[in-house]
Amino acid sequence: MDRSTKNSKRSSRSSREEMLEESKDYTERTSKAKRRRKRRRLRPCALRQVEVTVGELGLGYHSDETLLFRYCSGRCNTRRRNYDITLEHMKKAGLIKSGELVRYSPCCRPITYEKDISFLDNSSKYHTVQEVSARECKCT
Repeated sequence: MDRSTKNSKRSSRSSREEMLEESKDYTERTSKAKRRRKRRRLRPCALRQVEVTVGELGLGYHSDETLLFRYCSGRCNTRRRNYDITLEHMKKAGLIKSGELVRYSPCCRPITYEKDISFLDNSSKYHTVQEVSARECKCT
C-alpha cells in the first residue's frame, strides 16, 4: 500500500469517527433539552409534601422538631370564569394600575388545612400554630 492510500483510509476513518462524535453530541444535547422541557412542564394542581424543621417554616420559631409540610403546587387547567376574563381585559385596557399584582387565571391553593401544629421550641416552650400545612388543594 502506498502512502496516499494509507492517508485516505486514515482520513475516512477519522471522518467517520467525527461523524459518530457529532451524532453522539447531538443526541446528548437533544436528550438534555427534552429532560429540561419535561422538568419545566408543571404537573396538575395537587398536594405535595416535604419534611422540614419547624425553624425552616419561616414563622419565627426556633425549633429543631421535624414535620411533614404539605403544600399545593401545579397548573390549573380549569376553565376561566367571567371574573378572570373581565379582570384580564381591565388590566390590558389600563383600567387597573399596571404595578398592581392581579391574577386572571385560576390558582392552585389549599381549600382545607391540617389540624393545628404543636411543638416545643429550642427553649422548651410549647407553641401551637394554625393553618400551616394544606390538607386539600383546588384551583380557585
